[in-house]
Amino acid sequence: MKPLFTLAPPILQALRDGAPVVALESALITHGLPTPLNLEVARKMEEVVREEGALPATIGVLEGTIHVGLTPPELERLAHETAPLKVSLRDLPAALAHGRSGGTTVAATSFLAHQAGISVFATGGIGGIHRGHPEDVSADLPALSTTPITVVCAGAKAILDLERTLERLETLGVEVVGYGTDTFPAFTSPSSGLPVPARADTPDEVAAIAQARDALGLSAAVLVCAPIPAEAALDWDEANAEIEAAVAAAEAQGIGGKELTPFLLARLSTQTGGRSLAANQALLLNNSRIAARIASALCTTAQRPAAQGEPNAQDH
Repeated sequence: MKPLFTLAPPILQALRDGAPVVALESALITHGLPTPLNLEVARKMEEVVREEGALPATIGVLEGTIHVGLTPPELERLAHETAPLKVSLRDLPAALAHGRSGGTTVAATSFLAHQAGISVFATGGIGGIHRGHPEDVSADLPALSTTPITVVCAGAKAILDLERTLERLETLGVEVVGYGTDTFPAFTSPSSGLPVPARADTPDEVAAIAQARDALGLSAAVLVCAPIPAEAALDWDEANAEIEAAVAAAEAQGIGGKELTPFLLARLSTQTGGRSLAANQALLLNNSRIAARIASALCTTAQRPAAQGEPNAQDH
């Protein structure tokens, strides 16, 4: 039986050396962005992580093997797959068994990054609860409740029911941290107006929260929610009105299930003259930069000797 995991040698060495590594998802390449923008943005995200002194590890599935740290040719190959799978946690076994290729979602990427020993993951927006359909809950939410990783995002996708999503995260025990903000970001808009339970203003503060989580033995993710840069943001009232119109159009056309999110995102891009797509790119790069800084902060504090009288984890 062939190995389930392939770790790129630079990623494996970085993890052994205790160097900062940031996981990146690949569903945005296969399903989130149009060609050729998908490959362009994926490369830029990796470049931003490197600029901040960390190593990017884009995770994907190629011919039934999980790749942690896609090489440039592998990244290009995935971007040009003709019928890639959108691989969430439930899809992993079948994808591996059938030798399929696909992009990993937030749920799958979080799980695989943690399995590989990577503690920080950057994405765009997490999934959540759909507007008007509280029974339609993304697999991202329960996955985040069982995966002790730090995820940097711009909140949940604005097409979702943000209030219900935030409430479900609370129920699931996922720590939601506003990065430089007291409110929950709305993906392409800086704020939904909904308060977050915790705030951090620096990478060191986030690292301290993640390390406290680990010391307590808690199993849920720390969800770091960073507002999109102001110059690329959409006005929330405008975006929300367009989203409500798109949701109504989807209902009228009987669009639901896996087809709903792509439909809503595509319509929103059209209705905003492409501004939502440009905003999506900006927040992905911003999140990648913040994630790299947090990964570096985690490595620095992990290597710092304990002060006299300060207990170490192994003392408990």
